[in-house]
Formats: sequence, structure tokens, C-alpha cells
Amino acid sequence: GESGAGKTESTKLMLQFLAAVSSQHSWIEQQILEANPILEAFGNAKTIRNDNSSRFGKYIDVNFTKGGAIEGARVEQYLLEKSRVCRQAPGERNYHIFYYMLMGMPAEQKKILSLGNTAEYNYLTMGSCEGRDDVKEYAHFRSAQKILMFTENDSWEISKLLAAILHLGNVDFEGTIVNNLEGCDIHTSSHFDMASQLLEVAPKALEKSLIQRSFMTARESVTKPLTSAQAVDGRDAFVKAIYGRLFLWVVDKINAAIYKPPEDSSEVRQSIGLLDIFGFENFNKNSFEQLCINFANEQLQQFFVKHVFKLEQEEYARENIVWKHIDYKDNQRTLDVLANKPLNMLALIDEESNFPKGTDTTMLQKMNQVHGKGDIYIPPKNNYETQFGIRHFAGEVFYDSQGFLEKNRDALSSDLIQLVETSTNKLLKQMFQNELSSTTIKSSVNPRMVITAANNSLRQATDGKKRVPTLTGQFRQSLDSLMKTLTVCQPYFIRCIKPNDFKKPMLFDRELCMRQLRYSGMMETIRIRKAGYPVRYTFDEFLGRYRVLLKTSLCDPKTESKEKCCESICETVLAGEGDWKTGKTKIFLKDFHDTMLELERIKELNEKALVIQKVLRGYKYRRQFLRKKAGALVIQKYWRGHKGRKLYKVVQLGFARLQAQVRSRQLHLQYKKKREASIVLQARARGYLVRKELKRKRDAVILLQAHTRGVLARKALKKMKRDMYLSAKEKEEEQRAILERQKHLEEVLRQKKEMEAKAQSESITDQEMVDSIFDFLPIMVGGQEGQAPVGFEKFEGRRTITEEIDIDDLPMEEDLPKEDYDDLDEYSFSKFASMYFQGAATPTHIRQRLRQPLLYHEDEGDVLASLTVWWIILRFMGDLPEPKKHVQVQGSSTQERFLPQDLLSRKDRRLSHMVGLDQRVLRNKKEGKPSTVPEEPTQNRKGSIFTDLLTRNRKASAVPSETTQNPKVYTVPEGSPRTRKGSIFTDMLSRNRKASSVQENVIPKSTSSLRKPSIIMEESEDQTEVSKPPTLQTVKEDSDVMIGEGPTLDRPLTSLEKLHIIVGYAIVRRDLRDEIYCQICKQLQDNNNRNSYFRGWILLSLCLGIFSPSERFMRYLQSFIRLAPEGYASYCAERLRRTGMNGVRGEPPAWLELQATKTKKPMIVSVMLMDGRSINLPVDSASTSKEICQLLSNKVKLNDTFGFSIYVALYEKVWALGSGREHVMDAISQCEQEVKRRGGQEQHAPWRLFFRKEVFTPWHDCKEDKLSTDLIYKQIIHGLKFGEYQSEKEDDLVQLAAQHLYIQHGSDSSPENVKEAVQDCINSSLLEANSEAKWVQMVSTAHAQGPYLSSRQKTDSVKAEMVDYAREKWPMFFSRFFEVVKLSGPPLPKSKFIVAINWTGITFLDEKEKRLLQLSFPEVTGVNTVREGKASSQAVSLLTLKGDFTLSGGAANDMAELVTMFLSGLTERSQYAVTLKEADRQDDPTFLNFKKGELIIIIKDDEFSQKRGWIKGKNESTKQIGAIPTEAILILPTLSKPTYEVMSLINLSPNQRKNIIQANQKETGTVERLAPATLKEFSLEYFR
Repeated sequence: GESGAGKTESTKLMLQFLAAVSSQHSWIEQQILEANPILEAFGNAKTIRNDNSSRFGKYIDVNFTKGGAIEGARVEQYLLEKSRVCRQAPGERNYHIFYYMLMGMPAEQKKILSLGNTAEYNYLTMGSCEGRDDVKEYAHFRSAQKILMFTENDSWEISKLLAAILHLGNVDFEGTIVNNLEGCDIHTSSHFDMASQLLEVAPKALEKSLIQRSFMTARESVTKPLTSAQAVDGRDAFVKAIYGRLFLWVVDKINAAIYKPPEDSSEVRQSIGLLDIFGFENFNKNSFEQLCINFANEQLQQFFVKHVFKLEQEEYARENIVWKHIDYKDNQRTLDVLANKPLNMLALIDEESNFPKGTDTTMLQKMNQVHGKGDIYIPPKNNYETQFGIRHFAGEVFYDSQGFLEKNRDALSSDLIQLVETSTNKLLKQMFQNELSSTTIKSSVNPRMVITAANNSLRQATDGKKRVPTLTGQFRQSLDSLMKTLTVCQPYFIRCIKPNDFKKPMLFDRELCMRQLRYSGMMETIRIRKAGYPVRYTFDEFLGRYRVLLKTSLCDPKTESKEKCCESICETVLAGEGDWKTGKTKIFLKDFHDTMLELERIKELNEKALVIQKVLRGYKYRRQFLRKKAGALVIQKYWRGHKGRKLYKVVQLGFARLQAQVRSRQLHLQYKKKREASIVLQARARGYLVRKELKRKRDAVILLQAHTRGVLARKALKKMKRDMYLSAKEKEEEQRAILERQKHLEEVLRQKKEMEAKAQSESITDQEMVDSIFDFLPIMVGGQEGQAPVGFEKFEGRRTITEEIDIDDLPMEEDLPKEDYDDLDEYSFSKFASMYFQGAATPTHIRQRLRQPLLYHEDEGDVLASLTVWWIILRFMGDLPEPKKHVQVQGSSTQERFLPQDLLSRKDRRLSHMVGLDQRVLRNKKEGKPSTVPEEPTQNRKGSIFTDLLTRNRKASAVPSETTQNPKVYTVPEGSPRTRKGSIFTDMLSRNRKASSVQENVIPKSTSSLRKPSIIMEESEDQTEVSKPPTLQTVKEDSDVMIGEGPTLDRPLTSLEKLHIIVGYAIVRRDLRDEIYCQICKQLQDNNNRNSYFRGWILLSLCLGIFSPSERFMRYLQSFIRLAPEGYASYCAERLRRTGMNGVRGEPPAWLELQATKTKKPMIVSVMLMDGRSINLPVDSASTSKEICQLLSNKVKLNDTFGFSIYVALYEKVWALGSGREHVMDAISQCEQEVKRRGGQEQHAPWRLFFRKEVFTPWHDCKEDKLSTDLIYKQIIHGLKFGEYQSEKEDDLVQLAAQHLYIQHGSDSSPENVKEAVQDCINSSLLEANSEAKWVQMVSTAHAQGPYLSSRQKTDSVKAEMVDYAREKWPMFFSRFFEVVKLSGPPLPKSKFIVAINWTGITFLDEKEKRLLQLSFPEVTGVNTVREGKASSQAVSLLTLKGDFTLSGGAANDMAELVTMFLSGLTERSQYAVTLKEADRQDDPTFLNFKKGELIIIIKDDEFSQKRGWIKGKNESTKQIGAIPTEAILILPTLSKPTYEVMSLINLSPNQRKNIIQANQKETGTVERLAPATLKEFSLEYFR
């Protein structure tokens, strides 16, 4: 086949097959297989047609023993292409061995041989070859050498010679003039020196032999210098000679290992020969090698033609078969021109090579003269061309005649032969042994001049000396030997077809394949087979195969010949199916005849097989039936036995039970008889005993009767004697006394009946009692009264879905410690009174004013307040009548602004004091007014108007020492978080407040009322002034001195006002709570007035929902509650438990709570979701916003609950309650108080509760919860419509409206839908500024151009995009705000400011929303909660890279928890860390080397356990990866790569950071300063 068709690979596969079939797995088999890698390494190279082209021919003769085992082999090689060593065509490579050695040899050996890479050598044109792994192949080559007995020294010597060839190729020649003759010199280089070392010759001798040529004249030896071109040719000839002889030596070495000569030379060996010879070649430039290769292919083609076609014809002739002769393509004429005829082309080349002056031109001229007129040889077109052509069997090939004679001569310079003789390299001398052994070596210049190698003497050579054979002669000789071998053997031809010329798999070039089939004679073979009789059987074979088709009635094989039987079969089966022939020994058939015979044979065999199967199956199934029948009998036998035994056991058991029954009956009868007998005995005995006892008692009675009758008789006798002496007058007086006693008794009975009737008429139910106290309370659902607040009207119209949460659906309470109620009997109220009540106070009901409190109080204010509360409780329960007139008490103007008046007339109360901080900040831009931000609620403390109005009786000890200048000034104690909760307006309405609880001297608020305060004020220059507190005044009532009461208490008050006063004192005065509970319990104990009794229990149940007692009184109160009337015991106990769990309230009860007191059931409030749903929730007085949020989340199945909060809306105001410990009923109470201030009815306050998103986490992912994303999306649409979310760019609003349109209507952009989307999203003011039509047009265009429309994006994905956009666009609108005072830290323009925390970081804002400082989370290094003072509010220590801030505020804990949660969550998800110290572990590559302050990218692949202190990371600067100890790094809380500013601050020391921050502050002027203020601003802020 052609080059690249697969001949070499097929040869290897056949060798593997022969070794496998031999199945001996012997050492010789392995050696034969491993010879291929060595031969391919030296003899194969990459050509443009084949990546592993064989550049030599080989014939492998494999010898077998008689048993079929391989016993040896011999390799013959033909015509190695030596010219490839020196030069290769473009796109081709040198022999593989050079690349193997350069790529696979160890570095130490390459260093010894001074070898580099392929690009450094002139003989190697290309590097790696696609599809070949040179390193792997070199390893295979080395292992094959060991298997084939190459020693390490042999391998090293081969490597030395190969390296010498490469170094010689890099030797450069420079032309010079020597004695007026053109000569050359060798450039000094390491390659030349290395080549001389490897060849083990003297450098001077090598240089001389390369640049000079010695030849003999008649008398002397002449040395002629060579030109640089001649020197290059001589160098290349030397290299080719070395490589060619090295290849022959390697082949001989392989044969020595795998060939065993026969012991008996006359013995004929059994062998299989594999001929893998170069394929037909036709390159762009074809030379002498291609002519020899194609000549060999012509010989093989001729052999194939003779074998196939001629033998086919001989077969028909021998069998006397008449058939039509078919012409076939015979290449005999081409062979005649090339080698057979006289003056053939190869003979001409040989002849011209033997002429000293013969050249390629003269050779071409002779060939033109001899063969120019034939049709096989194609002469050149003109005399200047050097190419001639030959028509081969495979096509025309044009050869370039240049170099033909030189390659054919294959001669070597005598100087180089002498040089080899001087070498000490044994392998080199062994390779050139033939040249060195002859005494004279023919010169390549003059055949008549010889050099005597021994003594260098000159002599004339004899004319009859045998010439050195040319390459052509050698090749023809070996080819003739091969053809003789092939002729002797039985040949099998394997035709390899090349599918394409591109070396690509699965690609077949139809034309190329057809051309190969044609010139290879395959088409003629097919035609001959098709036209003739391709199927041939001998008579024996045919009869043996188709005997089943023979009809013995027509032809009996026992009597007739086999030929007759065969004809009978054909006549029977092939009747009328064309011709078939019978020869002398064979029968000849067509293809379809063979098919028909096979089909008939299969059919007949099937029929016969069916008969055999039928008989065998019948026999088989009969045997199976008989076996099964015998088995069935055995089974029946055993089964019947088992069944009989089972029945016997049943009968046996029945008889046993029958016996038991009979015996039991017998025993029963016996027992019954004995029992009856014993009863008779008992009856007789008992009768006797009873009669005996009766007789004894009768005797005793008779005795008593006798004595009694005696006494009576004696008394009667005495009376008869006395009556005889009484006068008539005495009898009359006695009779009259008896009548008077009877009348008195009747009067008493009458009065008792009247009192019972009156009490019956006065007895009413407790529900009616509540209605009578607080007026009629209508049943209502909270949050649905009145008109909706501004901006939320559309939710009222869409309130279509109202869902309710059933009380049974409420989540279970946390497992609280189970209280021990068994021992409550020990904690009676009377016992507590005896231990703790002052003086002679009793624990029972009274109707008088107290002279001193029940419990002891250190604070004078608490003492005065206790007496006031007692007075109000008596009036609430009806134990004291209401005053009929208002007592005027003189006093200063300061005294007139005292507690009762402010407390009862809440006209000055404004909602601006109540709304949350977030509402103030968010509404500032919309309203265009300066932001007045109220103080954030103190943690777990909700104040009310009472908080500040009752402050005149507070403890002085609650304030820092700087402010306690007057010991009679009382302030609200800042208790622990569980004792007091702040209110938005706790400090807002304070008219007489001292300095705040923070340890900082600030100006107290003005005592003037009716102003709009803000906690964030401009600091005064004078921070030491403290306003003088008002003095106390006294009020006289019933000649009792009442200290500390305002004049307004001495007037008729409604029950609600009295309730507010009592609860208000309890809220603001912690130490007064036990006093209030003791007073109420005292009035309930032994209270016979039903009306007062039920009023007291109503008051107690309301108080239990607002505040809880101290631990000291808790058990006694629980014990007292158990004595409550029906319905109150469990109700009050549950309220006490809930209040103790969620903390004290900050506001008095709302109307909803009064209604719940009536029904004793949970209140129902309605909460609106942003998607229009309304959910009714059951709440109680202690319900917090956290519980409400959890209930809602569970109801709507919201998974991502973080950041959702309860918002309260009233009129035009909205504020957040958060999702923490804020009491919902406090907010509702504040709304009711604001409605009353505006003149409305409290019970119909139009407040609403909403469930909205307040803050995002930095790692928020919209994909986690689609419901959460939908609610936020609805919130964004609502905010866009009502101006909450604003954008300076109209295009942003247009894009959001277009997305909203896509979500609602998809691709439908009809004008009605677009208009609806515009009305949903665009604020009314913007619609007025730009016409609605223009907005519709812009939204429609944006919708049409949106990427979501073309990609058919899912609506959930578009919603997520809108939410992410809003989160990025308006982070400040999704923040939690905390109002703080800076206690310490770097200077800022303000010391009071707002801290806004959102997903981007922490921002400090002033009252005008100016950013004072912005911190990203990587800049925050820690946050701690600290206590500032004894009873002050909590403070937060915020540790940052820009300084450490200590901030005080009411919600310090909430702020610290939020920052800590964000920091821990970011740290857990972060992939960025910074190194804290240097690590240098060069000895172990597992560990990462880094310097201090470098950025590390954390790789979370669980390769290292972080729990064990290791983590995997990548150094950002060096890009190295390794293990890092966790203590050596600081993980940065960020999801994005930290900025340069952050990294630079981290790498600085604290002092350096401090200096840089101070320098920046001086440059920017950001130092602590006082904000300028004008009288106008002051008036707007403070004037009424």
C-alpha cells in the first residue's frame, strides 16, 4: 500500500497475534515484539503523509517449532533513507531516535553529552509531533533495549554517536583564501569540541579531515583545501555513513538476540515471513530513494498480479472450465524499462556512477537518448530541467535527478576513513570494520588512485580490482533475494488502503480510495471473481457440507460416485438458476448459488433439528412427568400423615378441655354445696348474736325509760306545786314577754329578707361590670377602624383576603421552668402582710385613707406616690366617693404645670414624639423639612407620657453625680433591661427632665411645654448649667395633708383616668409596683361589697398585663390569684406569666385590652401584608413584635424572615416596631392617645399594622425564598408610587415600571396594561410634571427593549432583579437606625448622632442626614457591650480601623447584636483574609509562604480541617497555594475583594492609624465643633 496506509501497524498487530496464538509467553516472543520499538526509533520518521513512516524496508522471518511455538526470528532491512539525517522536507521530521533522546534522556546524561532542545540543532527541523509522546516512547525504547540484550555500555555508546551527529550538524564553515585557492575554516564552537570528544578523535585530525581532501598523483600525495560548500557535503556524507552503519549494527544486534541458527543445515524450517516494506511514494520533490522505493513496489505489484490473475486463469484451464479471458493491468513494461531490458534506467545510473567525470546531467542525457521515445519514461520538457518522469502502476511520478550519482555511489572520503581508524571508540570502529579491513580503500575522486592504509605508500591499483558495489546494485541484489524467498513461500497479500491524505480519523476520500483500488488491481480481481466462478469446492467438501440436500431416491452415495451426487444436489436445488460447472476435481458455483445452497441447507437442517428436538423433548418430558408423579405420591403420603396427626392432636385437645369442663363443674357443685351449708351456719350464728344484743339493748332502754319517766314525773309534780302558788298577774306579764320576743324575731327575719332582695337586684355579671366602668366596649378587630393612613388607602380597597390565625395554631411557648404550685399554700397574703407591712396595717379591706404606705420605702417620692395611688385605688373600687369640687391650691406658675394636670389632659401630646427614627429619616426628603430625629427607644424599656410627667418623684440616685445637685429632684431609674422599656417619647415630653442617664453634662430640656423636641440637638456651649427643679406642693383633703399631689386629682375622675394614673405610677416607679399590688390585694381580701370586689379584680387583671411584681412578692401574688372568682384565676395567672416573660410595658392599656378584660380572651388585631392580604392575629397585652413577626412568617410560610418588621401607620405617619422585644400594644396605645389629642375617639383610632422589609443581610439571596422576594417587590412598587423610593434619573423609574409591567402582564404591552403599570409605579407629582401619556410611551419603549422580553425570563427572576436593584440603589431606606451619644473616640462634628446599619456597612448621620463617618464591615474589628455607670443605659464599644468609639444609647444591645450577626455571617462566608505574621516554610511545599499583611484567597474544599487550626489558601501576590495556620491570618468580613484603603489600614500599627486619621481630620477640618444656630432655627424647633 501507499505510505501511511497502515502497513507498519498491521505488521505489529500480526506479530502480536502470532505471539498470542503461540501461547507460550516465552522470552523469545517478548524479544521479537520488542524489536519493533527499536527499529522504528532508528528507521521511522514523520513525513507529510504519515507521522510514523517507515524509511526502510524490513522482512521479519518468524521460525516455528513442530509444536507451533515460536523459536526465533530474523530481520532483514532494505534501503535506509540516510539523506533524512541531514535534511528533511518542510513539515517533516528527522528519525524518531533524536527526539526521543532529547526529550526523554535524564538531565544528567544530557549534560554529559552537552545536549539541549530540538530547536538548537540544524539537523532537527521540527519539535514534537502531534499524537506522539517522545518521553513515553523513549522509556519504551530503553526497556526494549534491555529486553534485546543491549548492555548499558551499548546504549551509552549509541547515545554518544547520536549526540556526535547532532553536534557535527551544528559545525559551521567559513570560506577563506589559502595560497590563492578557495578554502574554508571551522568556526570555533562547543559543538565541534563536543563532537571530537564523542567520536574520540583528535580535534585537529577531525578539523583537517573535514576541510581538506587528500588524493594521489603519479608521484606524491596532494592535499587540496575544500570550499565551505564542499566541506558541508563532506560533513553530511560522514554523518550519513555513521548513521547508516549504526542502523546496520543495531539490526545485527537484534538478530543476534532473536535468531538461533538451525542445528542441522539441511533441515527445512517452518516459518512465517512478514514483509513490511516502504509504500509507493510521490512527494513534491522525489529523489533517488523514491525511485528505489517505487521500483520495489513495482516488483511486488508484478508478483501480486502473477499470483492472483495468472493463477486464476491456470485454475480454470487445469479444471477444463471454459470461460471468457479477462484483461488485467500488467506492469511488466515498466519493470523492463526500470531494470530488465538492456540499458535499463538502473543500469544507466550504475554505469554513469562508475565514470569519474559522470554527472547527473550526463546521466539524464543518456536516459533521454535510450528511453525518451517510449511511453513509460517521460523526458524533461527542455534541456534546463532536471526532472524526468516514469509512469508507474500507481500513477506518474517525477524525479529530480540532482544528487542521483552521489547517493548511488554512497562513497566516503578516504580522509574520514583514516580518521575513524584513529578513533578510540570501539563501536565506531566496529561499524566501519569492512572499510578498515581492506588494505586499500578506493577514493571517491579518482578510482585509479589508491591509498595504502598500512604504510601510506603509493602504488598502482590493478585493473581487475573488484569495484565497490553501488547502492543500486546492493538494493537490486537484496530485492532479488527477497523475490526468491517470496516465490518459495505461499504468499498472502494484505492490501492497505489509505483513507485520506490529511492523517485524520473517520474521514474517507472516495476518489483516493477508488484510485488505490484501481492501480492495485483489486477491481480486476473483483471482476474476475464476479464473471467467473468464485465459489469452488472439491467434491468431498461439497458432499460433506450439502449431504443433507441429497435425495437418496435419485442418487445413492453408497453406490454412485461423489461427482454424480454433487451434480444431483445442484440439479435438484439449482434447477433453472443459471449455470454452474463441474471440473475434474472441483465444482464451480456463482455467489448466489452458494447463497441458495446455504439457505436450503439451513432449512433442511432446521426441519431435521425439529424432528430430533421433538423426540428428545418427548423423552425428556416423559421422564420429568414420571419423576413428578413419584414425587407427588411421596408428598401426598407425608401430607396425609401430617393431616391425620394434626386432627388427632385437635381431638386430643378437645377431650382434654372436655375433661376440664366436667371436672370444673363437679368442683363448682361441691363448692356450691359447701357454701350453702356455711351460709346456713352463719345465719344461725348471726341470728343468735343479734337476738342476744337486742335483748341487752332492750333491757338498757327499759332501764333508761324508767329513770326518765321518774325524772319527768318528779318535775311535773314540782310544777304543779309551783303553779298552785303563782298569782294571775304574773301569768299575764309572762305571756306579754313571750309575745314581744316573737315580734322581735319576726322583724329580724323581715329585714334579712329585704337585704337579700336588695343584694339580688344589685348582683350583675363581671362583663357588665367592665362595661359599666369603662362605658360600653364594642367588639372589634384591631387595625380595621376608621380611615386608612395616608399612602395606604389602596390596601383598604384590596382587603379581599382576610386570613385568621387560630389560637390552636399558635407556636408552643418556649419550655419555661415549670413552677411549683404545690407549695403556694405556704405563701398566703396574710403571711406576707405580717412580715412586711408597716405599723398596724392589716391585710383586709378598709375604707379609710392610709397614714403611711403598706411597705417601707427609702425614697420620699415613693412614699408620697404610694399614698396618692391608695387614694386613687379606693376611688376606683368605689370605697371612697369622688370629690364634688376642685380644690384650688395656690402655687407658682411652675407648680401649676405639675403631674396630674399634664397626665390627665394630654392635649399637648403629638405623634411626632411617637414615630420611629426610621420614619423621620425616610420622610425627610419627601417633605423637604429638616429632619428631627427622636431618640431610639431604650432597650427593653417603653416609656410613655407618664415616664416624664411623673419624674418629679423619682430617685435621685439614678442620675450621675454631676447632675444630682438637688437631693429632692427625682428621675426615672434606668433599671436592668428586664425592668423598664423605653418609649419613643419617653424623653420627648419631659418638661422637668434632668440630664440624661448618659454620663455627660448636657443642657436639660426646657420646662416650656407644647414644643416639638428632638433628642439630636446642637450642644450648648455651656454644658454645666442645670435647671432648677420645681418644688413640691401639698393638697389638703378632708383635713388630711396629701403631699406631692396635683390639684387636678381633687376632682371627679373617670375610671379610665384613674386606671392611667395607677398604671402610670407603676411604669415609671419600679419600687412602687409591689406597693400597688399589695394595696389592691388588701382591698380584695374580706371585701363583702360585691361591686367593690369585682372592680378590684378588674383593676388587678389590667395591672397584671402591664407590670409584674418583684421576686419577693411573686409567689404570694400567685397564691392570691388562685382565690379569684370564677374565670379570673386562670386569666390573671396567664397574664402574670406573660408579663414576667416579656417585661414591663411602657404605655397604659389600650381600648383593645379593656375589651379583652371583658371577654377574657386574646385580642384580635389585623396585620396587612404588602401583597394586599390581611391576617387577623390573636395577641395579648404582653405580645412583642418578635412574636407577631414569627406568627406571620409561620402563617404565610415565609422562610427568609430576617429583616421583616412590624410597621405602625397612623394618619400620615409610619414607624417601625422592629422584630424584637417591643410591645405591640404600647404602639397601639400611643396611637389611641394621639387620636384623643386630635379630638377623636380612642376606641376608634384609625391605626394600621403592616408587615414590611426593614433591613437586608449583606449575603441576601432572592432565590432562597420566592415569597420573601414577592413581598419586597410589592413593597418597592408601593414605595415608588408614594414617593418613598425616589430617583433623580427618570430612566431608573421607567425601567422599574417596565419590569413591573412584564411581571404583571408578560409580553402583553397593550395601552391599558402600560397605563396601569405607570399608575402603579410613578408618583403623582411626577405624573403631573410629565404628562401621563409621555410616561406610558417611555415605559412601553423600555418594555419592548427589555432583555427579559426577548429571553422570556421568568417573572420570579425579574422580581429578584428589582429587589436587588432597590437594595443597591436605596441602602439607607433599608437600614436600622439607632440614636446614640458618643462617649469617647475620634472627634466628630457632633457628639449626638444617628447610627444607620445596613448591608453596606455602618454610617454615622447628623440630624440633617449629613454623613459624619462611613465604615465598611472590613473596617470594623469588633463590637462589645459595656455598662456606663450604676443605673445608666448600656453603651457599645465599636472597634474600627478608624478609631475606637464608645457609643451610648437606649438600644445599645440591639445595635451590638445586629453588628455582631452581620460580622459573624460575613466572616463565615468570606473568602478573603489578611496575614498577621510572616511564614517561611521553604522545606515543605504543603505550607504556604507569605509575608505579613498579604491578602490570602481562602479555598474552601475541605482539604484541611479548620477545626484543627488549618485552612487552605492562595497567596494573591505569589499565586501559590498551600496550608495556612488559622492563628496566622485574620478573616475579613466581606464578600468582595477588600479595597486598597482597608488593606493599608490593616497593615498599619494602631499608632500609625491614629496619626493618619488625625492628619486627615486636620486637612478636612473634621474636628469636633458646635453647629451654628440662629434664633429662627431655635424658634422653629422649640416655640409652640
